[in-house]
Amino acid sequence: MKLIECPRDAMQGLAHFVPTDLKIRYLNALLQVGFHTLDFGSFVSPKAIPQMRDTADVLAGLNLANTQTKLLAIVANVRGAEQATNFAEIKFLGFPLSVSETFQQRNTNKSVAQAFVEVGEMQKLCVQTQKELVVYLSMGFGNPYGDPYSTELVTDFSGRLVDMGVQIIAPSDTVGSSTPEAIERLFSQLLASFPDVEFGAHLHAVPGEAPAKVKAALRAGVQRIDGALRGFGGCPMAADELTGNLPTEDIIEALTNEGVSLNLNQDAFQKALTLSAAIFI
Repeated sequence: MKLIECPRDAMQGLAHFVPTDLKIRYLNALLQVGFHTLDFGSFVSPKAIPQMRDTADVLAGLNLANTQTKLLAIVANVRGAEQATNFAEIKFLGFPLSVSETFQQRNTNKSVAQAFVEVGEMQKLCVQTQKELVVYLSMGFGNPYGDPYSTELVTDFSGRLVDMGVQIIAPSDTVGSSTPEAIERLFSQLLASFPDVEFGAHLHAVPGEAPAKVKAALRAGVQRIDGALRGFGGCPMAADELTGNLPTEDIIEALTNEGVSLNLNQDAFQKALTLSAAIFI
């Protein structure tokens, strides 16, 4: 199981700016835990996401010498992707492609058709720079805008991405609307349709919902799950009040209870959990 820790997602909507040196301390603590990937920052407009305006400075302060954890940066357009590919330390670029036309406009100020064009350009850029593109299918479990939604639509989007060469796709429960049944149904269909693609679960939930959602993804065969310590975060473009990310501590407990072996440094995890209190105040 690949655990993806998402401090960027957790921090980006905070009202207060987290000082750069504190971000660096926190991320360096997380790098010692043993996560597969750290979603550490983003190259997006500082007007849109002020919290991430120091991503390059944060990256410069990370200690990557003694960790196997890989870095992922979120981008919102080709310009951001070009910025991110200038950094050899970054392995993955993440792009939010929405199944909802309304949300795509709200999130990246583009239509879905325009976003697909940009995905093609980003994929080519990643191939040229030896990086991998992770496409998050925002509103992957429905949307509050009345836009069309079905598991077949998500499968169609995934097929178009696969045709472009994208190999990591993460349906995302942007507003926390998914149920365990819907999670199992969607991922079962996707994994059966595209067995060579890595599908990840980026889910949101209200307190107490995470274990059931994790177990549903596991039953469907998912081997990649995103979380954030203490369950903070969510997309600030989606709504005024959002449910949070799946708490990483809940994910770990649920997977352990299901017999999944996780090679994590528990001491480092506790240190990171303690330090998180200084950020999420």
